[in-house]
Amino acid sequence: MNASRSMKLGGRGSALSRVQAQLASDALSTIGIETDFVPITTQGDRDQQSSLRAIGGQGVFVRAVESALLTGEIDLAVHSAKDVPPEIADGTVLAAYLPRGDVRDALVSRSGAGLLDLPQGARVGTGSRRRAAQALHLRPDLELADIRGNVDTRLEKMERGEYDAVIVAAVGLQRLGRAPSQLIPIDLMMPSPGQGALVIQCRVEDADSLSAINHLPTAQAVSAERAMLRALGAGCSLPLAALGGVRFGEIILAGRLMSADGTERIELQRTSEDPEEVGAEVAETLLERGGARLIEADRSS
Repeated sequence: MNASRSMKLGGRGSALSRVQAQLASDALSTIGIETDFVPITTQGDRDQQSSLRAIGGQGVFVRAVESALLTGEIDLAVHSAKDVPPEIADGTVLAAYLPRGDVRDALVSRSGAGLLDLPQGARVGTGSRRRAAQALHLRPDLELADIRGNVDTRLEKMERGEYDAVIVAAVGLQRLGRAPSQLIPIDLMMPSPGQGALVIQCRVEDADSLSAINHLPTAQAVSAERAMLRALGAGCSLPLAALGGVRFGEIILAGRLMSADGTERIELQRTSEDPEEVGAEVAETLLERGGARLIEADRSS
C-alpha cells in the first residue's frame, strides 16, 4: 500500500456510517494515508422491512463491502465491529481497531423514562434479539417489537407513536449528537461482541501498513469477544452478549447467553493472556452450563 496516494475507503452510506468513516479517515491521515469515501449499499440497507435474522443475520451489513474490497473497487473498509461476522472473507484481515467508544446500550423513550420506569406493557422497538431478551429478563411485561432502519429512522418511528421507546447502541447516538433517555448499565444489558468499536478491514497484503493505528487494548478485547462468538458456532442464533477488557496484561472476558424470552440466562467471566484462548474457554463453559440445551431448544422452536 502506497501511503503517498489517496486510498478508497468503503463503508455503508448512512449518516452514522459516514461519521464513522470520517473517524477512520482521521486515523489513517496520521500515518500519511488520505482517503476518498466510497458509500456502498448493503443487503441490510436495501431490505428495511425483514428482520435481520430472516435476511441473513450479522453479515448483511458487511458482505457487499467485503466484495468491493476483494474486487478492488475500494482499498479499505470500515465497519462497526459488532456487524462483522465471526468468519470474514478469505484474503482479507481486520487490520486496525480504533480506540473503542461507549459499549453500552441506550434507551430513548417518548416520555423520557428509563427502561425500569417505562409504563406497564410499553412497546419497545429493537432489531436485536440480545437486547430484547435482556429487556424481557428485567421487564417481562414489555412488548418487544422488531424495528429496522438507521438510528434517525428508528427515532422517527418512535416519535410518530409506533413505539413507546427504542433501544440502540449508545455510541451511535453519541456520534450523531443525539441524547438518550437512559444509558443502560452494563450489568443490566451486556453489549454485543464488538459493540462500540470500529475496525478497518483490508486485503492481507496491505495489513502491515495499518499496524501503527491499531489500538491494541481494543483489538485484544474485541478479538476475545469474537473468538467466543466463533467458538459457539454458526448454529447458535440465541441472544448472546460479551464484553472484554485488558487489565495488567490479562484479557478479562465476560459472556452471557440467554433464552429468547429472557427467562433463562447463563453468564460467566474468565481471564487469559490470549484472546482466542479466553474466548474459546468462555464459549465452552457456557455450553457446558446449559447453553447447548438452550441452543437445541431454539433450533427446534
